[in-house]
Amino acid sequence: MSELLSDLLFIFQRLDWLGILDILLVMLILFSVLYLVRDTQATVLLRGVIFILVLTAIFTSLVELPAFSFLLSAALPALVFAIPVIFAPEIRRALERIGRAGTYMQPPNKNASHEMAQAIQAVASASARLSARQYGALIVLQRFDYLDEFIKTGVNMQADISPELLIQVFHPNTPLHDGAVVVSGNQILAAACVMPLSSSGILARSPERQMGLRHRAALGISEVSDAVAVVVSEETGAISIAHSGRMIRRLDAERLENVLVAFYSSDRSHKLNYFQRRFPYLFPPKNE
Repeated sequence: MSELLSDLLFIFQRLDWLGILDILLVMLILFSVLYLVRDTQATVLLRGVIFILVLTAIFTSLVELPAFSFLLSAALPALVFAIPVIFAPEIRRALERIGRAGTYMQPPNKNASHEMAQAIQAVASASARLSARQYGALIVLQRFDYLDEFIKTGVNMQADISPELLIQVFHPNTPLHDGAVVVSGNQILAAACVMPLSSSGILARSPERQMGLRHRAALGISEVSDAVAVVVSEETGAISIAHSGRMIRRLDAERLENVLVAFYSSDRSHKLNYFQRRFPYLFPPKNE
């Protein structure tokens, strides 16, 4: 232990501004990776890998184990090649977001805003009517992340969105009612799409235990993309919304529309004020 402390003291004595810059760059890269994979299943995996690596490094530095150290040095190249395979979806989404970084800085498009307002009103109206009839529904609103791989699993539509069309799609015993509708702008891109199921366990811990595959699919698509998913329960008619691996439940048509407007609003202060007003338990007061 004393030898380890002396080595650390020796390192700090030799540390200069260039070394500090080097450490800060490494910390920035690690923070960026963790930020890009936040709210995904890869976060838990990455934390586990980092914990094992740090624990192993500390253990091997305290105790001299030649065979174990040789095994680690031999397995390290394989781990380097395995990381891109394990985190392939997250890396792809990160590169897509970097490639579309310029779109975040563009001035708002009036036509796009009008189309989004039209889509939000149609989704809110259709959800309320589907809820009253207890028709199950899953509507996924595409944002910046492309959903092409999920759209290909459904039936191509390319139709103007309307409450009547959404109600017809999710009417029981129709060919397209089983699956998700993907909406982009004011267009329904596809119906009967297959969404990834969430394995986070949030639904299993819910008190009611009345949420099934539609809610798992809504959480799943919100975990792997920035899409917003609206769910109508077939059993209870309850309306829920999923985003970033979290779900807001028991919404009526007005609250659903307000939440969607808040998600798509370019004014961040409006979004924060809305959620602080509607969901104060998510924003506990700060201690003065």
